[in-house]
Amino acid sequence: MKTIKLKTIEQNESVSLFSICFDSNDLSEYEDFLMKFKDNSELNYDFQRILLALEKIIDHGALERFFRIEGKMNDHVSALAIDSRKLRLYCLRISDQILILGNGGVKNTRTYQEDQELSGYVMDLQRFDKLLKQLEENGNITIENNLIVGIENTKLEI
Repeated sequence: MKTIKLKTIEQNESVSLFSICFDSNDLSEYEDFLMKFKDNSELNYDFQRILLALEKIIDHGALERFFRIEGKMNDHVSALAIDSRKLRLYCLRISDQILILGNGGVKNTRTYQEDQELSGYVMDLQRFDKLLKQLEENGNITIENNLIVGIENTKLEI
């Protein structure tokens, strides 16, 4: 079982961007993604497109048009909808005002399920999404505008 916490990446009136950190790791999944691909010249175009998409999200909110649904019908798992067919950044689009950034990588297969690494990132987000839904249903957290109230005081395990 992994312990997990939410780390704030960016917060303004339009949107809050969070990322998940596992087992008291200071580096979030999103920051790990940045470190893996920031110096990769072969994927620089895709990487820059992802950063540009995130800038638009910060300015305008996590609007549906910025994402491609990747998970199942009953979860919030998406990938940023960039022109690339190679690099993916997976996330949970909770609402227009809340986005939880995960990790990602190079998609060399037809679907993420065929790639063990990408599938692992998506499954982590799916488990976290399910946990968030349970916490909200139980009244442990509430989602208000661009905030997840109560999450900072809740010990999370997936």
